[in-house]
Amino acid sequence: MTSSQLSFRTVSEIQDSPFSSGAATPRTPQLHYRPAKTVPYELREHCLIYFEEGLYSQALNLLFSLTTAGGSTSTIKPAFIPPPHHLALISTLSIHPAFTTRAKTTEKLEAANLAIKYLGFVNRIVGPMNANVQDAFFFLGPGTASRRGVISRRTTGGNVSPDKEDFEIIDIELANVSSLWARAEDFWHVVGWGFNCSVVHKNRWERWQLWLEYMVGVLEDDWWMRPPGEQGNSLLVKYLNIEDQGNIGEKRIVRAIFADGNPRSLAEFKEVWSNETRERKPNTEAEVAKKAPVKINIEEGEYGDYVQSSDDEFEDDVPTGSVMNPHLDADSTTPCTDGSLLLGGSAALQLRLRLTALLILVAKELPHKFISYANLFDIYITHIRPLQLPTFSLFLSPPYLHFLQLGEQSDLVQYIASSFISTSAPRMNFDDVDQQILEKCVLPWPANTTNIDDNAKLGACVETLLRLFNNVAGLKWTDRLQICAEMGIKAREGNATHRRKRKGEAGSRMRTEGDRAWLEASGKRILGVLKMAKENRK
Repeated sequence: MTSSQLSFRTVSEIQDSPFSSGAATPRTPQLHYRPAKTVPYELREHCLIYFEEGLYSQALNLLFSLTTAGGSTSTIKPAFIPPPHHLALISTLSIHPAFTTRAKTTEKLEAANLAIKYLGFVNRIVGPMNANVQDAFFFLGPGTASRRGVISRRTTGGNVSPDKEDFEIIDIELANVSSLWARAEDFWHVVGWGFNCSVVHKNRWERWQLWLEYMVGVLEDDWWMRPPGEQGNSLLVKYLNIEDQGNIGEKRIVRAIFADGNPRSLAEFKEVWSNETRERKPNTEAEVAKKAPVKINIEEGEYGDYVQSSDDEFEDDVPTGSVMNPHLDADSTTPCTDGSLLLGGSAALQLRLRLTALLILVAKELPHKFISYANLFDIYITHIRPLQLPTFSLFLSPPYLHFLQLGEQSDLVQYIASSFISTSAPRMNFDDVDQQILEKCVLPWPANTTNIDDNAKLGACVETLLRLFNNVAGLKWTDRLQICAEMGIKAREGNATHRRKRKGEAGSRMRTEGDRAWLEASGKRILGVLKMAKENRK
C-alpha cells in the first residue's frame, strides 16, 4: 500500500498507518483500577437504614468515605463497593423527578447530585467490571415489584451470620416498583426518551444528559477493558440482546439514537415516570417573573431552578415551560440554522455518535450477536439521509465523527455518499480508496437527483472525505485534482434545479435559497481544502 492509499476497513490492522494516531483513538478505560470488595455487613446495614429512612445524602457520604479509604497508600488496597441493588437505587436517585426537576427540598436535590457523582466515582476507581454493573444495571420491565437475584429483608437475631453477604431488598418504592429499572422497558427505551427530552423537554434533559453520559461511559469502559474474545459478555451486548425481536429490534435501537421529539418518537419512547415532564408550580407571580434558566454545575453546588417550595410533591403540577420544538413549523418561514438543535444540541449529538460508535464496534466484532456492518449502515442511511442540511452536515463533519475510529468514519461517509451520487459514476471499492479513486469516482459527480438538498448533501460528503483523506494520508495537489473538484462543484450546482417540498411545509422560497446557500458553501469549502493542500506542497 502506498502512502497515498487508504485501506479504510483494515485500518486497525495497519500499525504504521496514520489512522492509528492517538487523535482518533476510541475511548479506553484507565489501566489501573483498584480491586473491589463488598461493603462490610455492619456498614451495609447502616447504609440500608439510611436509605429506608430517606437519609440518602448520609448513605451516599458514608459510601464515598468507604470507597475512598485506602486509596492514598502506596499499597493498592481493595475499594469497598456497595452491592448491585444499592448501585441500582443510587442510579434511580440520580435521575428520578422527585429528586431533580421536582425536588421540593435542597436535601433531595443534593442527594441526586451526590448519587450521580458517586456513580462516576465508582466507575473511575474500580471500573464497571469490578463494580459488577452487570448485576446492578439490568432492566426488570414495567410492573415488576422487586429486583431479581436478591432475597427478602433479613431479620436481626436468629442464626444469621454477620459475615454473610445477604443482599436483602431495600424496602422502599424507589428501589422496587418506582425504580428506573422497573419503570423502563429496556436501555433503549431510556435512550430514546432521554433524546426526546433533549429536543422538547430541556429541563429534564439536563438530568438525563448526566445519566446518559455516565451510562455511555460505563458501556465504553466495560467493552474496552475486556480482553479479546470477552466482549460478548459485555453490558453493551447484553443490552443489544434482541434475539426475540429480530430486525425490528435492530431498527428500534437506531430509532432510539435518533429520537428527536417528533410525535412518532414520543409515542414510541415515552416518559419513564408518570407526569415526568411536569414541573412544580411557582408559588407567586413574582417567582414566575423572576424564574429564568440557570445552568447546572454540580461541582459548584449550583442547582439551577430545581428547588421550589410546595406542600406536596406531586400536586399543583403544570405542563413544563421548557417544552420546545426546533423543527420547522408548517407556518414558519425561517429554517433552523444550528444543525445540532434538531437533535437536541451539541451534547446530545455527541452522545448519539458515541452510541453509534459502540453499535459499529459490535457490528464489526460480533455481528452474530447483533447485525452485520453493512446492514447497520443500511439502517443508518434511513435516518441520516432525511436530516435537514445543517444537521446532516454537522453529523458527518470530522469534529463529530471523531468518536468513531478513522476507518469507520470514512466507511460511513462513503456509504452515505454512494446513496446520493449519480448512477453514471464508477462504483467505488470501499476497501481501498486512494486519491486517484476519489478523482475518478467521487469528486466530479453530481447527485442522482435534481434536488438542491441532495446535491448539497453530496457536496458535504465530498468535503468530509477530502478532509479525512488529507488528515490521514495527505492530499497531493495536482492539476487533475483541482479540475475534478471544480467539475463536481459545477455539476452539483448545475444539477440542483428544485427543492423537494416536505409535507405541510411553508416558506418554500426561503428554504430553497437556504439550501442553495449550503450547496454553494460546500463548494467553497472543498476549494479551501484544495488550497491548503496546494500551499502544503510548497
